[in-house]
Amino acid sequence: MTSNRSHTPEECSEFQQQLPEFFETGGNLLEHPHLKTCETCSSLVRDLEYIAAQAKLLLPIHDPSPAVWENIHNALAKEPRSGNKNS
Repeated sequence: MTSNRSHTPEECSEFQQQLPEFFETGGNLLEHPHLKTCETCSSLVRDLEYIAAQAKLLLPIHDPSPAVWENIHNALAKEPRSGNKNS
């Protein structure tokens, strides 16, 4: 639980600039001393962790099958070309 200690914008800015590195290490970020006393940054980290967790739930994007590309190619081949002919 965080206390109501007031942090300067500079302290929060410095902490927030280090967030990418903290997330990469995979440790328990909520144990960071700054987060124990800063509700603003604690809330930010909780939101970021929620977003990251939700992003993992997104369906993986797959490339279309070769048949799809073949259909696109065939459709384009059937269309008359404009602007490319020397008349």
